[in-house]
Amino acid sequence: MSVEQQSPAAPVSTPVDGVEVLGALSPSRAGDFLSCPLLYRFRTIDHLPEPPSPDAVRGTVVHKVLEDLFDLPAEQRTPDRARTLLEPAFDLLAEQEPALREMFAEDGPEAATWLASCRSVLERYFTLEDPRRLEPAERELYVETLLDSKLLLRGFVDRVDVAPDGAIRVVDYKTGRSPSEMFEAKALFQMRFYALVIWRTRGVLPAMLQLLYLGNGEMLRYVPDERDLLATERKVEAIWRAIRAAEETGDWLPNRGRQCDWCAHRAVCPAWGGTPPPLPVAEPADDAS
Repeated sequence: MSVEQQSPAAPVSTPVDGVEVLGALSPSRAGDFLSCPLLYRFRTIDHLPEPPSPDAVRGTVVHKVLEDLFDLPAEQRTPDRARTLLEPAFDLLAEQEPALREMFAEDGPEAATWLASCRSVLERYFTLEDPRRLEPAERELYVETLLDSKLLLRGFVDRVDVAPDGAIRVVDYKTGRSPSEMFEAKALFQMRFYALVIWRTRGVLPAMLQLLYLGNGEMLRYVPDERDLLATERKVEAIWRAIRAAEETGDWLPNRGRQCDWCAHRAVCPAWGGTPPPLPVAEPADDAS
């Protein structure tokens, strides 16, 4: 999971260690810009609403169940117990966002089918790991670091495991299917981003990046090195420079592709005959003097 990035229209107002922050970026928003600069604009600058999707809600609920599972004593972390946590996790989410219940007819077949898909995803988790043998050091961990360029990197890491010798494993759950080899680099970018932040904040290079794909029960592991993470830092800073350039010119280009199939903003996208809303007018910055 990741935090939303603040609008790039002005410097972030909160200093880090007394240093001015010129911008902030999460792996999700960096991924948005790489996928489609206009999507980045719609989400980060325009803040256009997006209706919840069953797939996205499944991901949130399953993440919550896996987080709660590790609150239990080790011997109770079983598939049966995970299933009992599923509906309470959805109820808690629906209390926070009542619109989620509107996705399904009350107790109708669609709701039953969706809950069954959540159970299947959870069952696949237990084919990949035995949580009774694990004691994570951190779960849903918020991380941030300030680069020399004054760009703040931040996000939420699903799980951090620390071995007795201090070796760090960064774990992320994906409720979808594993990507083809062509798209593995995109999937690993998020993990390298997190590894970079942890390296910069803790001074320890993560020993393993691990993606668990619960949609088809596959695991992707990657061992990063310093060269990888320095390249990731350069890439993130290049993305930020491109974002600032688009902000200055107002030229947020759409990128038509497969991702359009599940985009909530096609009606206002020029690649599909739509017209984007006017860009918000930036508030003038207060004079610090």
